[in-house]
Amino acid sequence: MTMPLDAAKKTAPAINGKAYTVVDHSYDVVVVGAGGAGLRATFGMAEKGLKTACISKVFPTRSHTVSAQGGMSAALGNMGADDWRWHMYDTVKGSDWLGDQDAIEYMVREAIPAVIELEHYGVPFSRTPEGKIYQRPFGGMTTKFGEGIAQRTCAAADRTGHAILHTLYQQSLKHHAEFFIEYFAIDLIMDEAGQCRGVVAWNLDDGTIHRFRAKMTVLATGGFGRTYFTCTSAHTCTGDGNAMVLRAGLPLEDMEFIQFHPTGIYGAGCLITEGVRGEGGYVTNSNGERFMERYAPSAKDLASRDVVSRSMTIEIREGRGCGPEKDHIHLHLEHLDPKVIHERLPGIAETARIFSGVDVTREPIPVLPTCHYNMGGIPTNHKGEAVTLRNGDPDALVPGLMAIGEAACVSVHGANRLGSNSLLDIVVFGRAAALRCAEIVRPEESHAPLPKDAGDKALARLDRFRHAKGGTPTAALRLRMQRAMQSNCTVFRTGEVLEEGKKKLAECRSGLGDIGVTDRSMIWNSDLVETLEFDNLLAQAVVTMHSAANRTESRGAHAREDYPERDDANWLKHTIVWLAEDGKPRIDYRPVHLRPLSNDVQSFPPKKRVY
Repeated sequence: MTMPLDAAKKTAPAINGKAYTVVDHSYDVVVVGAGGAGLRATFGMAEKGLKTACISKVFPTRSHTVSAQGGMSAALGNMGADDWRWHMYDTVKGSDWLGDQDAIEYMVREAIPAVIELEHYGVPFSRTPEGKIYQRPFGGMTTKFGEGIAQRTCAAADRTGHAILHTLYQQSLKHHAEFFIEYFAIDLIMDEAGQCRGVVAWNLDDGTIHRFRAKMTVLATGGFGRTYFTCTSAHTCTGDGNAMVLRAGLPLEDMEFIQFHPTGIYGAGCLITEGVRGEGGYVTNSNGERFMERYAPSAKDLASRDVVSRSMTIEIREGRGCGPEKDHIHLHLEHLDPKVIHERLPGIAETARIFSGVDVTREPIPVLPTCHYNMGGIPTNHKGEAVTLRNGDPDALVPGLMAIGEAACVSVHGANRLGSNSLLDIVVFGRAAALRCAEIVRPEESHAPLPKDAGDKALARLDRFRHAKGGTPTAALRLRMQRAMQSNCTVFRTGEVLEEGKKKLAECRSGLGDIGVTDRSMIWNSDLVETLEFDNLLAQAVVTMHSAANRTESRGAHAREDYPERDDANWLKHTIVWLAEDGKPRIDYRPVHLRPLSNDVQSFPPKKRVY
């Protein structure tokens, strides 16, 4: 990336006897992250005439949205009757009533124009014989408020995220947004009034430090799946934006709700899309029984992900798992027409062949529930603006800061996300953030001066890890954290196990003092990058474990065996959690928004969630 003409270069004060080259930039908006949410916001803002920069630690088309397979939900009605109100009900029910109904209404109503807009931008959706966008069934998606199965998920074969991401990047280039590629965002720049003024980033290519001054900073940094030993996430999914928010003294929301996808490839964790079951695939135990008929008599294999994951785990626990160790489940596609597999599930056939040695036209895929999605994140309203609890106001805005995509908690997913609502989430709220910025950011206004110490803390943190000379490699400490999360904060939880997990993570945190980094350079120092990422992951692991121990009920993806029932009287509320510099969390709450955004739909009051 060439340096913009207005960039100013200077040398920062020496730290540890080493001087750092610091480059200053000024933009109307800076977007951190170039996945689907970040790119939709980036080109939307550039299109509105705002001077926009997008910072990404990987090349944009390598962002994790590229791995999304099954599709994007919208009540188009191309494959049968549908209505956005039915989609809203399904999403509220899927969230186990922890989702904010104003944000959910906004998302499902905007879904229909959002898909049409993507089609016009060039997303190559699969087609029906009539030429309409093809839609497949997905878990938890119903018609008539739960009576039938909806075909609502718009798909581009089983590579929908790939198609959307490339299209959004093309649109960003078309609108001349500026990209800073392979820049690692280190920390937010906050002023004394609590306003976000920009972000500090490290250019991996030449080792320079960059301060991006912005009227609005948008975090689109994705989830933190790599806190777990087995996950469907890429190695880069380390929730950097969430950790930056915690270090800025702001809270995260609903971190205890971690989605385990029912069908990760056994041993590898690679995702097998829910679209497989949408096309007629099904799971069996070692007896060959289609056991989901026992757990979800109506939806069966298309129950929501948390229900299927728990059902699979129970089958394995009770001795009906498959294989020599009886430790996984079989997913069957071999009964499907090979033409259907070739047209609609080509990537799955390839993934199964590579990672499990299976020919899906002849034999089942060995699968196991795998960490897949984080429902929690940076609390925001439906416009993408970051919020916090301040002076008794649970919806107080954080000036200058937005969050979108998996990094955000809007909250449209509540305690459990429905499959194909995530691609919808990133596009709708990426667009919403762009529209809001166009309303409130004034390009003609000059920037207020940055605080004199802007970026100093970020630089000191980087320098501390860069020169860490302890005896424990980052990878060893990261593995301890991941194993603690995998064994102590998984599909089923108990208070005793979670308390043990808190102690394990405290030991990991104390181990930071003995961490060792061997590469002292500033250019392509992957050892240092992974150490900074691990520090980010550990902060999120701590607040997740503490939030899970604190919530004494079962709701959605949070299944407490010692508290098996949902408790609306005490727990129909969002957890928000801060992390002090000494590593101790502080927990408080925000109310769930039960009122919709308009009078076009009634509120859906809580009731028992069955499929």
